[in-house]
Amino acid sequence: MGLTSNGIEQTKAFELPGGIRADGECVASPRTALVKWRSSRSDMLYQIYVNGQYAGVTVDGEQRQMIIPIPTYSESPVRIEVFAVEPEEANTDFSNTLDSPLTDSGRVRISLLRSQSLPIGATAEIYFDNGTGQIDYEVPLTNAPIRIWPVQQDKAGFGMSRFGDSDFGYDSSAAVGFGKGSFGNGQFGLDADTIEWTSRSLYAGVYKFAVRIFDSVGNQSSTSETGPITVTPAARPVEQVSISSFDKQANQLVLKIADSV
Repeated sequence: MGLTSNGIEQTKAFELPGGIRADGECVASPRTALVKWRSSRSDMLYQIYVNGQYAGVTVDGEQRQMIIPIPTYSESPVRIEVFAVEPEEANTDFSNTLDSPLTDSGRVRISLLRSQSLPIGATAEIYFDNGTGQIDYEVPLTNAPIRIWPVQQDKAGFGMSRFGDSDFGYDSSAAVGFGKGSFGNGQFGLDADTIEWTSRSLYAGVYKFAVRIFDSVGNQSSTSETGPITVTPAARPVEQVSISSFDKQANQLVLKIADSV
């Protein structure tokens, strides 16, 4: 069944205090938050995801709160989501089924298909246009070439795997099995898997990326380019928010944000 958010409402997250000063002000406890929610479901368990990553699961169907770790990253808000799951799926990580929050944080994720047809010494380089519309192939984005096969045992092929235990001429015990990887992108009956690369934080704009594969002697493949990718970083989180006024007749609330020092 997977994740469902139906029936879950009033989800709230609270910063936990690490201590209280004499004047009543609190000292925040870093990397910890209390998450509470309401739900009418008692036959399901609840999973929490932080910035698209699995953070924990409840112990029973009546639990409606959990303390979770959160990243100490001040450049963008932390995204916390609560979902209901069937008890038999309580410990299954469904993060790959969620919408990626990366473009909200100014980052872009590139997925590379790791086909068994790529040679053992293959590497990949990623390039982009820096928002100019023209991709710069002189300076790659990666600090070092991405090794397609960092572990030799992952590469299938004649003499590369459990020699003699597979089809004649093709040792495949290291290959991704049918339905286990990127479905339909590998040899028939043997799916391929993927490599993911995440960019640094980017400014708001429209970007294009490209990937080239090189073999061990420097020969390069044809270039694969992405379409335009729009990056819109989320607003930075605010602090010291207070109510300035509330017009009951117009049902209008005005908030005041203290100037940051």
